[in-house]
Amino acid sequence: MKQGLHPANYRPVVFKDMSNDDTFITRSTINAKETIDIDGINYPLIKIEISNTSHPFYTGKQKLVDTAGRVDKYMSRYGNRKK
Repeated sequence: MKQGLHPANYRPVVFKDMSNDDTFITRSTINAKETIDIDGINYPLIKIEISNTSHPFYTGKQKLVDTAGRVDKYMSRYGNRKK
């Protein structure tokens, strides 16, 4: 293998999903401002908004959006044009 191919700061990092407080450890070179202690080991902490544990595609749960107001607004604006 070629020498010097991988970055020098490739290390374990904790990613925390802020929507459901799920954490997972993976290796990354991302710079972190915060740290977290897991099982007595101090890791850099990266906060993320969504991960596979909270994304609707992976969970099979859809977030409900208030479409009733949108439908009523559309019907009042355009209605049934055939009349």
